[in-house]
Amino acid sequence: MTDYTPEVQKLFLELMMQDAQSFVRVANIYNPENFDRSLRETAKFIQNHSAEYKTLPTYEQIKALTGVELRPIPEAGDGHQEWFMKEFEGFSRKEELSRAILKAADLLEEGDYDPVEKLIKDAVQIGLTKDLGTDYFADPHARIDKYFNSGGQVSTGWPTMDKILYGGFSRGELNIFAGGSGSGKSLVMMNIALSWLQAGLSGVYISLELSEELVALRTDAMLTSMGTKDIRKDIDTTELKVKMVGKKSGKYRIKALPAQSNVNDIRSFIKEYQIQTNNKVDFVMCDYLDLVMPVSVKVNPNDQFIKDKYVAEELRNLSQELGVLFVTASQLNRSAVEEIEFDHSHIAGGISKINTADNVFGIFTSRAMKERGRYQIQCMKSRSSTGVGQKIDLEYNIETMRITDPGEEGQESSHGGYKPANNILNQIKTTTTLNPSTGLPAPKEGWNLDDNTSPPPGSSVESSRLKSMLAGLKANSQ
Repeated sequence: MTDYTPEVQKLFLELMMQDAQSFVRVANIYNPENFDRSLRETAKFIQNHSAEYKTLPTYEQIKALTGVELRPIPEAGDGHQEWFMKEFEGFSRKEELSRAILKAADLLEEGDYDPVEKLIKDAVQIGLTKDLGTDYFADPHARIDKYFNSGGQVSTGWPTMDKILYGGFSRGELNIFAGGSGSGKSLVMMNIALSWLQAGLSGVYISLELSEELVALRTDAMLTSMGTKDIRKDIDTTELKVKMVGKKSGKYRIKALPAQSNVNDIRSFIKEYQIQTNNKVDFVMCDYLDLVMPVSVKVNPNDQFIKDKYVAEELRNLSQELGVLFVTASQLNRSAVEEIEFDHSHIAGGISKINTADNVFGIFTSRAMKERGRYQIQCMKSRSSTGVGQKIDLEYNIETMRITDPGEEGQESSHGGYKPANNILNQIKTTTTLNPSTGLPAPKEGWNLDDNTSPPPGSSVESSRLKSMLAGLKANSQ
């Protein structure tokens, strides 16, 4: 049926009044604005009365308050109700779509194009709830197997991180790496992308900050184990190595988009790339979330909390829509500069994006740590594991920018088997050999100031002047 006349719409209301269960089943798509003007007030009254009093109004109430007479249908059976459900769904979708098209035309005339796609898409997707979810007791084995193996749990390339995530990242999730300026957010994402490529997955790297050439050059260094200076000197060898790896790896496309692009721009590029190349996209790296603008609402770019909330939700929806592994990054705020333990308050823009994300990691590093080849990833949030608060030490090659996992032996036994941030700081600090109270070289093990034994051979404390100073200290203490 395509012509839903006022008589048919009145029949919908009568069948709805006939069975309260039918009204409840269509409540999610019931919109009084879809009805003819002659029935709109009646439809509103039924909706408002049901919401306030938790029961349908009587026929007498409807007649008295709206002037429309609805009649009971005693002979209506299950077949009539099934007809109603099917036709009411079609009616609601048609009316919502018609109204969306008219609104879209006004938006196009005003030059506001971004909301149009969502407006039409939401109208087309109007429908009754048919998916009843998962029957918990029906098939536990299949249910568990689906969670761990169907389209998810892909290794990050770092076994230690995989361990705390119970296998890795899953498709349809939003994963965020947060770090300060220059902490290596992009490098972390590029390293994960390279690991996925070498595992046979294909993907795209969306850069809203770095140029396509720079992203590609950094990936060249990671892939060939050559520094950028060496690459410049020997481009032919680099080309040979890249092409050899490319024959065994997945497809990879790097695309630079302007800052302030939105999710529709990202979606449009991915769709166009898939159509033109016929390549599958398994993962998307978006560098980075803070530079993306929302589509669904207009917000002031300075209102970062609201902006990031909508952007995070839209990126996660895109990840689920495409069924891909999705990784992005975010900035840490100024309060995190001197911190060695990150929490939610250190994320720029506040907690809005953390609430939406499935996994959030803080990148802890410094120039000194990079020079010594160390990175640390701190798990700040994880929906699918108990890894929150755990830390993973990684090795960093400053020449090739490759970040690798040193394995279990490279992790300390504290904090659940992972190294705390302050231990890394202790490693890179220069330790003193001076006694803090005297400013003199601290005594070596086995040398007691309270006796007259000489320091071990090789000690720098041999001069008579130093001995007299020590004797004076001893006398003063007595």
